Amino acid sequence: MNYLLDSNIVSYILKKNAIVDNKLREVNIQGGMVFISCITYYEIKRGLLSINAVKQLSEFHIFFQKYQTLFLDDLEIIEKSCEIHAKLKAKGTPIQDADILIAATAIVRDLILVSNDSDLDT
Repeated sequence: MNYLLDSNIVSYILKKNAIVDNKLREVNIQGGMVFISCITYYEIKRGLLSINAVKQLSEFHIFFQKYQTLFLDDLEIIEKSCEIHAKLKAKGTPIQDADILIAATAIVRDLILVSNDSDLDT
């Protein structure tokens, strides 16, 4: 199984959350692949830069070198994002564009999205 990590999960990893670290190790041992969206990269880095977190920025760069970053270079991801947005808006439950783009990336790339974001439950 292959996974796409949402920003909140990457944040837990950077904060050395033992539960998340152990799960990530299990995935690696089982031969699963872990991916990061360029949106997650953006969300994490902008947050660290905004608080001038020099040490965490260094750890962030080391972490991101371990995993492949997925870019929004496939029109199918954008098309899926548009569909998701339209459906959620029609239901009256819109969510952030970043979350939609990350979810669409997982769907199009056939990845399991790992998140602790209740918005993604919709």
